[in-house]
Amino acid sequence: VESAVNAERGGAGRIELCAGLVEGGTTPSMGLLQVVKQCVRVPVFVMIRPRGGDFLYSDREVEVMKADIRLAKLHGADGLVFGALTEDGRIDTELCTALLAVCRPLPVTFHRAFDMVHDPLVALETLISLGFERVLTSGCDSSALEGLSLIKRLAEQAKGRIVVMPGGGITERNLQRILEGSTASEFHCSARSARDSGMKFRNPNVSMGASFSAPEYSIKVADVAKVRTLNAIAKNIL
Repeated sequence: VESAVNAERGGAGRIELCAGLVEGGTTPSMGLLQVVKQCVRVPVFVMIRPRGGDFLYSDREVEVMKADIRLAKLHGADGLVFGALTEDGRIDTELCTALLAVCRPLPVTFHRAFDMVHDPLVALETLISLGFERVLTSGCDSSALEGLSLIKRLAEQAKGRIVVMPGGGITERNLQRILEGSTASEFHCSARSARDSGMKFRNPNVSMGASFSAPEYSIKVADVAKVRTLNAIAKNIL
């Protein structure tokens, strides 16, 4: 909630609400969505991703996704964010069509599952034909800066039929280069800073997650100053 409030204070135009950022984002709790909607006025798009890992979903996972979409709509989501692939790395058109039907009339973003596709140029046309409003991508590379040439190619191919939104490792140090190099009109980032925990008593011998998870006594929160700086850079270019 604090991150959502800070994002709005810093001038963010939209929030992608998710849990599990260590896993790249998973579906947030409906309690989180409810409280965020009470605290901010900018549109809140809800991530629909039942687990970390790949984007090949079982029938039961699909049922969870449909249920989460219905609940998110019920609790005030302004848009949804999801992605699904077939085992051979193509957009799962059948599943996406079914999920889009549950999402409507809300706008939908296809998330960075796009970066795992076999052929991004073909995949883009598929997303356009399905009716997605935007696609979030790092240009099928480890960050938007490294995938910049593909992001530009995708934006040129899209010709305004879908918003190509760069995301992945975007900071105040590289945003100008990414926006100028991609001709994108929107961008996506977490703009986080680490904040020390308020805990005075600490047990250094116990970790609540796997070894790669975030430390217990440090919290990452969206930073108002970072969001403001990124906004100023973007406004100067756009």
